[in-house]
Amino acid sequence: MTDLQRRSLFRLAALTAVASAVLVGCGKKEEPAPAPKPAPAASAPAPKPEPLKIAFAYVGPVGDGGWTFAHDNGRKAIEKEFGDKVVTSFVENVPESADAERVVREMASSGNKLIFGTTFGYMEPMLKVAADNKGIKFEHATGYKQGENMRTYDSRTYEGAYMAGVIAGKMTKSNTLGVVASIPIPEVVRNINAFTLGAQSSNPKVKTKVVWVNGWFDPPKETEAATSLINGGADVLFQNTDSPAVLKTAEAKGKRAFGWDSDMTAYGPKAHLASAVINWGPYYIKATKEALEGKWTGGGNTWWGVKEGAINIVSIAEDVPADTKVKVEEVKKGLSDGSFAIWKGPITDNTGKVQVEKDAVADDKFLSGLNFYVKGVEGKIPGGK
Repeated sequence: MTDLQRRSLFRLAALTAVASAVLVGCGKKEEPAPAPKPAPAASAPAPKPEPLKIAFAYVGPVGDGGWTFAHDNGRKAIEKEFGDKVVTSFVENVPESADAERVVREMASSGNKLIFGTTFGYMEPMLKVAADNKGIKFEHATGYKQGENMRTYDSRTYEGAYMAGVIAGKMTKSNTLGVVASIPIPEVVRNINAFTLGAQSSNPKVKTKVVWVNGWFDPPKETEAATSLINGGADVLFQNTDSPAVLKTAEAKGKRAFGWDSDMTAYGPKAHLASAVINWGPYYIKATKEALEGKWTGGGNTWWGVKEGAINIVSIAEDVPADTKVKVEEVKKGLSDGSFAIWKGPITDNTGKVQVEKDAVADDKFLSGLNFYVKGVEGKIPGGK
């Protein structure tokens, strides 16, 4: 074999080796990349619970400056406390008549699960509606009848009335006080008596005249009654009605008066001696919290006062003597810690009969049915003693 032939064979062998290597490389299978693991499925957020629907029935307008205004402040306290967990609504000027039952039934059929009726005259209508709607919770203010899904609540307004009386007794010059009263039920009679007892504690000479208007919110009648009392010699007026008409009348006629249920200073700043106010917020928040947590129970009655932060006297006038202000604070402290009792005997009615014996303290059952005027209150309770 010639040298040229050998070189040709070597070249051929080399080319064959390269070609084989290329063929082997082209035929190699690549391992597939591992498939990415699927991302874990995001857990769906738990559905947000539906807000608790709460409705209020008001006997007067929310702008009455007194009773209904105070209840509506309590409704607003619920909204502030619970935010989007609740939805509240109200119907104002609901009369204490068959129309109240219609309004409460509409509230029940509109998906409300907690319904507040805020005046005594709603008691029977609410009992009827509650009996037909066992899945709804009903709260009735100032009443005394309860049901399986209806309970009652009240505030010890007589405590505010007593403290106002302490001031009135000191500030009267004629020793004649006047009360514009709404409806002759124990709640109102208690307040008239407590006001008088408070006044007698600072001035034993006082007497109290009463004019009934047979309604909670009737500014013209309240004005007329206040005028009548002033004409009869009263120079300090008190009220158990819902508008500021009594205070306005006192302002116009140069007399003195008190705000009731809410701070009424602005309605008669010269006449205003103080305001006995109600704070419904603590109770409304408690009831709503129980409903939200499934702890609400029907039946029973709650009656809160100074001790629970439900009753206070505020905006005492500058010209009230310092010693009288101190006495009011002492009464307030005593009511708060239990060391002072308004209804401690002897308490005599205006016919001379002893109603609470010496050193005895009237209980809530006695107060709930109170139907007499204490000594110092003139006249008779309409339909009573």
